[in-house]
Amino acid sequence: MKYLFALSISFLLTAQSGFSQSEKSKALPRIKVSENKHYFVTEDGKPFFWLGDTGWLTFSKLDRAGVEKYLQDRKAKGFNVVQVMVLHNLNAVNAYGDQALMNDNLADQITSPGNDPDNAPEYDYWDHIDYTLEVAQKNGIYLAMVPVWGTNVSKGNKVSKEQAVKYAKFLADRYKNKTNVIWLNGGDTHGNEFQDIWNAIGSTLKTSNPNQLVTFHPFGRTDSSDDYHNASWLDFNMFQSGHRRYDQDSSKTAFKEDNYKFVHRDWDLKPTKPTLDGEPSYEGIPHGLHDTLQPKWTANDVRRYGYWSVFAGGAGYTYGHNAVMQMFRKGDKPAYGNKELWYDAINAPGAGQMVYIKNLMLEFPYLERVPDQSLVASQGQKYDYQVATRGNDYALIYTYNGRKITVNMGKIAGDKVTAAWYDPKNGQKTKIGVFDNKGTKEFQPSGKKEDGNDWVLILTSNK
Repeated sequence: MKYLFALSISFLLTAQSGFSQSEKSKALPRIKVSENKHYFVTEDGKPFFWLGDTGWLTFSKLDRAGVEKYLQDRKAKGFNVVQVMVLHNLNAVNAYGDQALMNDNLADQITSPGNDPDNAPEYDYWDHIDYTLEVAQKNGIYLAMVPVWGTNVSKGNKVSKEQAVKYAKFLADRYKNKTNVIWLNGGDTHGNEFQDIWNAIGSTLKTSNPNQLVTFHPFGRTDSSDDYHNASWLDFNMFQSGHRRYDQDSSKTAFKEDNYKFVHRDWDLKPTKPTLDGEPSYEGIPHGLHDTLQPKWTANDVRRYGYWSVFAGGAGYTYGHNAVMQMFRKGDKPAYGNKELWYDAINAPGAGQMVYIKNLMLEFPYLERVPDQSLVASQGQKYDYQVATRGNDYALIYTYNGRKITVNMGKIAGDKVTAAWYDPKNGQKTKIGVFDNKGTKEFQPSGKKEDGNDWVLILTSNK
């Protein structure tokens, strides 16, 4: 082991990230919940649309050059949040061979004096996280960090409440002054289990740093609101809608891609809190998750999950790719049938298309936006489903498969409205015309009716 000794918390508070003062970037504005409690804004009141990527194993698998490459790419593609595990396992080791913990004890972090990346004994696991946070900040990205992945708590009773509190205090103290830190408590785990530990971690993080947002990342097809909506430490809700198409019993009787239903339910809960899909089905992952013979989710699917959940009232959306979420490198043991290298998969079609949903949402008055299904006059089921959102002077309706959209007019201001099509694949607009803002009106997208022929109908008031 290359470490010299463990440092006290007082030393950790002065730890730097390996950048000189001249190289350090300006701190990003803190993110907070908007006044209407449904969305996010920056501390100076500007709308913040969460466009996330799942780079779960960034801290453990990427070296400094990899961190730079990955985060620069995500900035270029419009992402502003990356979800990442601080500890995937209690025996976590990073790309430099640095262990995070002494004897797999959550309460005993291995740290060393200094942080010079060219001096191996100095540059430890936590220094590498500091460095990654600085690179993220330089690229305008917030890191939504899972303190410890859920399986470490749910299997084997390896974590006590006392250890969890001590570890959460270590994280809170070390990252107290980081403005681009968001906390994802839990980590793909059942929220109704080990609640004493999850509440202890959440409470410690929030009490120590009240200006850093905290949520809970739950198990598949569940929502943080199921168990923690009223927790004082939970600032916003997150659900995981992926990754299976049907129930695990393979009965194929239940449609399991209706992520908009989670948003509709959370929207009406009191107290009001933002919500978003933090883990839909990933691009490039099999429909059956572990059944690698099944077809893989595509760019069409990740667009559908995005527009369905955001138009339903989501405060953002998190994209994922099978290879990128596991940062798959040559020589790694693949999970979920993956064969792509992460640095190739960052250019998957879906990743490049996510920015168009963010651009569209921020084009209009964002904070007045509400979901409004009454705009849709002829609703469909499954992939025929159409979802609608509006502000005072605009309305947006999404169709996944090019099915004709029949609109109940008069839901936005003005005697006349201008209609246009928006292409989620490239962000291009095509004007349709000007129409009376009353009665019902049919709008037919171009192309044949088929999955992936998706369009957004834009209606704007003529005043």
